[in-house]
Amino acid sequence: MEHNFRRMDSSTSVPSPTAVLFVCLGNICRSPMAEGVFRHLLIKEGVQDQFVVDSAGTGAWHVGEPPDGRSTQAAARHGVSLSGSARQVQPADLDRFDYVIAMDRENLGELERIQRRSGGRASLHLLREFDPDGGGLDVPDPYYDGARGFETVYRMVRRSCEALLEHLHPASRDP
Repeated sequence: MEHNFRRMDSSTSVPSPTAVLFVCLGNICRSPMAEGVFRHLLIKEGVQDQFVVDSAGTGAWHVGEPPDGRSTQAAARHGVSLSGSARQVQPADLDRFDYVIAMDRENLGELERIQRRSGGRASLHLLREFDPDGGGLDVPDPYYDGARGFETVYRMVRRSCEALLEHLHPASRDP
């Protein structure tokens, strides 16, 4: 599906940054990992000024908490740092962000319900829609898994974020 991902700032006629929000259930494992990986890729490609990136959870259980230590460790092993604290997705997010990227179908369903009730122009997607390896649409929740589960999720998130960046900003990749 083809979208116009860049909107113009009406006051300056300059493209506004593309705003991307990653969403999972509690905003401590998968979505902060995706946020951190995506930021890392943006910096690596030198296009960080062309994007606004954040993450949130559909649930409020972990609001204010830092990313899960196991997510932080898995990302750090690959040179990616995670920061911030958990927050719950708000209806206004579906208007503020161009893309809201869910980690699984359950969270996508909740985002669709919010958008039906409250509106918003965000384009809703599953992260693994962009996964070049396929293998399903959900990024599994590693919360009850050991370190191996977090490493598997990291690799899935990395592949998918690389393809998402290529989709949103094709010039960011070498030919």
